Amino acid sequence: MARYRRPGGSLVSVNAGYVPHSADDVTGLITRWRERVVADDHLRLAASVDDVEAAGRAGDVAVAFDLEDSGPLEGRLDRVRDFYDLGVRTMLPSYNNRNAAGGGCLDEVDEGLTAYGQALVREMNAVGMVADGSHCGARTGLDMCEVSEQPVIYSHSCMRSVWDHPRNITDEQAKACAATGGVIGITGVGIFLGPNDATLNALVRHVDYAVDLVGPQHVGVSTDYPFDHEDFNAMLEQSPELFPDCYTRWGPINFLPPEGLLSVEDALLARGYPNDAVTAILGGNFRRVAALVWQ
Repeated sequence: MARYRRPGGSLVSVNAGYVPHSADDVTGLITRWRERVVADDHLRLAASVDDVEAAGRAGDVAVAFDLEDSGPLEGRLDRVRDFYDLGVRTMLPSYNNRNAAGGGCLDEVDEGLTAYGQALVREMNAVGMVADGSHCGARTGLDMCEVSEQPVIYSHSCMRSVWDHPRNITDEQAKACAATGGVIGITGVGIFLGPNDATLNALVRHVDYAVDLVGPQHVGVSTDYPFDHEDFNAMLEQSPELFPDCYTRWGPINFLPPEGLLSVEDALLARGYPNDAVTAILGGNFRRVAALVWQ
């Protein structure tokens, strides 16, 4: 994780659970992560924006956590507070397929947020956890923006108008997100950027489109980089039936590594982006959301 270090610091959100994980799984995993972060001289736990800025002044990596599905709540809304207290700052209602909260991006039909999903978004607002529409279905994402009284983000999603993949978001979703004051974080996964095109140019192409659509104040970047990607690709090869064709048709998935993310600044400046826009896209916009939402 120290590979994300850069002058001025950086924030990395660690995925601490999704569909198959129980509340106990997530609690145990975060507890262990927290111990390891505290013991590392280059990492700092980020419970508040002040913690992120302190890490930045020291040139360290600030670390928060996220859940890529609400399943680990096991239907108990009070666990939103429990996970927030452990450092979870963003959560997705659903991951790719429909659950008790709402629809996923791989569902043939997305019926939107359920009553439970609406209650979940309201509880996240109350606790200070950011609602994230990545992996959700389009209707569910739009419903989140209607229900939420705080900014909604797509923390790691690319633009469907640039590359037509079901994990990417529509222009309508992007505009609804921006209307909440939220941010679309363009991600460095090859199959979402293009035909397995995990290059800096491909990522910047999506950034350009999003900026033209909603303005630089609503765009960010996020690699969605799995440090165990070799294991993931081995699983993809061994069990292709677990994934749709839009994940498997290009073979092993390519990911933009941390070093690629750190080169985005120079690429945007070279394209004529003003300094304030680059600062916003490279973290300032997500910082604004955190300052508004985190308790």
